[in-house]
Amino acid sequence: MFETTIAGSLPKPGWLAETDKLWPAWRATGEELDKAKRDATLLWLKEQEDAGLDIVTDGEQSRQHFVHGFLEFVEGIDFEHKVKMGIRDNRYDAMVPVVVGPLKLKGRVHQVEARIARAHTKKKLKITMPGPMTIVDTIADRYYGDKVKLAMAFAALLNQEARALEKDGVDVIQFDEPAFNVYMADVTKWGIAALHAAIKGLRKVKTCVHICYGYGIKANLDWKQTLGEEWRQYEQIFPALAKSRLDQVSLECIHSRVPPELMKLLKGKDVLVGVIDVASDRIETPEEVARTIGQALRYVPKKHLFPCTNCGMAPMQREIAIAKLKALAAGAALARKRYR
Repeated sequence: MFETTIAGSLPKPGWLAETDKLWPAWRATGEELDKAKRDATLLWLKEQEDAGLDIVTDGEQSRQHFVHGFLEFVEGIDFEHKVKMGIRDNRYDAMVPVVVGPLKLKGRVHQVEARIARAHTKKKLKITMPGPMTIVDTIADRYYGDKVKLAMAFAALLNQEARALEKDGVDVIQFDEPAFNVYMADVTKWGIAALHAAIKGLRKVKTCVHICYGYGIKANLDWKQTLGEEWRQYEQIFPALAKSRLDQVSLECIHSRVPPELMKLLKGKDVLVGVIDVASDRIETPEEVARTIGQALRYVPKKHLFPCTNCGMAPMQREIAIAKLKALAAGAALARKRYR
């Protein structure tokens, strides 16, 4: 009951990449970089286990960015001539690569980190990948000329990697879709269909979609201030997700203005409830975490509630992230005693 996990990313150690950044530069190249990525993956695997988490991740230590870490393994994309583009409905600008030809995987994407993690932990293992809609919102297109066609092309590649990850022994495959909170009408028109294409043929793994209000960076914090007293974006998409073939939905909760009763719209799904705020350096107390779990229990059955972080911790200071992991596990332990 109350199996704990995180949204996915964790801060990169200073010897691997720049710290406290969402798009950090690597400290090494070639073989030395590969070794450093491996070491960082094992370091965070150990930190998650020591903190007491039940479902661990690779911490996304091998990716410079949660989207571009996948795109780097795709043929048909020009990284040499990036263009400036507004993403998340022009919330902020980013220099993004360009689709210039048919999309095809160069090979395996997350095999190395998945197999390293699987070989070094007996815990359940989750690997995250960007969702099709979020990829499309984070790349320019000069080939397909149609957003849905482009999304479905990426979905096919995600499915190819997801099937391989299942064979690697991964227990949970999560697709990150922050764009779902921005383009709500498109979620029901084609966003969920693209996710269905991405999970086609998976039999053993749990499938999850992560939807949040973004990392704790200034552009996201400023955007949140425009959303009013209640954030009801989830209300428009949760009914469709409840009918989807996905097993789990990961969402933002603590210190947000999301009405908690919206979680009841996800009837039948596992709900990864954000009980750790990634937009603040303040460490939650176990009591706060347990209290948030208790609030969620009004709308989510015990067997379906998984305490989690609101979003990834990539831009966070390492020591703060570790303390928050411990708070997550301690709060869930307190909740197990309180609500058993």
